Amino acid sequence: MNITEQMQSMGEKAKEAARALSAASPAAKADALVRLADLLLQKEAAITEANSKDLEEARKRGLDGPRMDRLTLTPAIIREMSDACRQVAAMPDPIGAIETQWQRPNGLLVGKMRIPLGVIAMIYESRPNVTVDSGILCLKAGNAVILRGGSEAINSNLALAALVHEALEAAGLPRDAVQVVPTTDREAINTLCKLEQYIDVIIPRGGETLIRKVVELATMPVLKHYEGVCHAYVDSGADLEEALTVVFNSKTHRPGVCNALEGLLVHKDEAQAFLPMVAEKLGGAGVDFRACPRSLPLLGSTATAMSESDPGTEYHALILLVKVVDSMKEAQDYIAAYGSNHTEVICTRDLDRAMRFVREVDASMVAVNASSRFNDGGQLGLGAEIGISTSKLHSYGVMGVKELTTTKFVVFGKGQIRV
Repeated sequence: MNITEQMQSMGEKAKEAARALSAASPAAKADALVRLADLLLQKEAAITEANSKDLEEARKRGLDGPRMDRLTLTPAIIREMSDACRQVAAMPDPIGAIETQWQRPNGLLVGKMRIPLGVIAMIYESRPNVTVDSGILCLKAGNAVILRGGSEAINSNLALAALVHEALEAAGLPRDAVQVVPTTDREAINTLCKLEQYIDVIIPRGGETLIRKVVELATMPVLKHYEGVCHAYVDSGADLEEALTVVFNSKTHRPGVCNALEGLLVHKDEAQAFLPMVAEKLGGAGVDFRACPRSLPLLGSTATAMSESDPGTEYHALILLVKVVDSMKEAQDYIAAYGSNHTEVICTRDLDRAMRFVREVDASMVAVNASSRFNDGGQLGLGAEIGISTSKLHSYGVMGVKELTTTKFVVFGKGQIRV
């Protein structure tokens, strides 16, 4: 069976599984999720063994630091995946719920019912935890999913998929509800992107090159974000100690991920006091600064002058652009020009300015006095996420269970006809 035939077969199986899942009971889906949570903990050694093979091969290939970080499955990450399974299992099942209903003058009852999207394809790089996160969210939402992870994570993904299949079958659900593409051949991506007769939506998650390739090739709708160029603006009169804590966590917690801070904008009134604090704490943690002319003298030896290419750059590293601004409007204008609609932060004591920033800044999450790292499904109470969309159709922001569903109209009558 060649790649095209293999992908078509997976598409057919997914379509059939999606029909079965749409009728599955909430109890059966929850049972599968709890079983998977247990299996992840029971089989931790097997998971880490498979992951070690991927890490060893990745080192030989010279994979960079951020991608190695995303590839690694530590015991803590495995526990987080298990916890996510339990959290999603405990969430209300959205499928079949009639969310709104109204009565027409002719007596018809019109409602909108929550239903699955159908079949979802996920194409992603490095992150093997996406295999579990995507699988459990799609399952809860009644969708079948085809997962094509990066070649660097093939052993990890197949090991995790085996556990998902075991949990599905034990709960009486079709194993083909979650399928992992078993080949590293890139032709699989090209073929998946053309299977609109089976796949209802495709979600790429990874580097900009991968995402743009999927957008170019796909014949079905794409949910995506290209980059995570996130900023924090420190307002005039802000609590500087609190702001320092927020900025430090946003930049250094995991600098290689999409919700890490890339730019710091500081009101001119606070620059003299705040930037030396930033230099000491973040510089001491290994952060290099790309500084504007006004911030450069205040940031010490780890700062260099920013170049024309720095604004709008997603560094994926311990590098932070720093710019002094004259007003909140200037900060907003800068974000509008160089942000990526992902995550933006304001540190302020002024509620009116905070609410203005929240209303006017175009990003999938805007945080007030809180780390950019909270733009995450688990952190926002969604249990897990399948990705973060900066497309406003069909979803904007973190995509949890509800974002993997849609609605249909349902009409209840007593023999009414149209005249």
